[in-house]
Amino acid sequence: QVQLVESGGESVQAGDSLRLSCEASGRTFSRATVAWFRQAPGKEREFVAAIFRSSGNTYYRDSVKGRFTISRDSAKNTVYLQMSSLTPDDTGVYYCASDWTIILSSIREARQYDYWGQGTQVLVSS
Repeated sequence: QVQLVESGGESVQAGDSLRLSCEASGRTFSRATVAWFRQAPGKEREFVAAIFRSSGNTYYRDSVKGRFTISRDSAKNTVYLQMSSLTPDDTGVYYCASDWTIILSSIREARQYDYWGQGTQVLVSS
């Protein structure tokens, strides 16, 4: 049984930085594709970033490129999302998702991920 636990979300001001963490238990993260999604009130869940399997290659939605960085610490079985220059548009619940068999062309599709965390709230005030 894989469990994902996110942490690090909080209320910040525009321009601030935050680091979110996603810690896994039950299975090693090192070969998984791990992604961050977010969902703002009244909106659909959207892809934010992913780190693909053991390649370590990373992928981002256009609006966060250059501001967000996804990384993995295999020793801690944890994936991070470092966020900087936050704007109110970054507000939402951030979810960590993982899958061990997903293909590259599907990493932006939430329905392709088998395991999800409970989410952590990020609120960015202007």
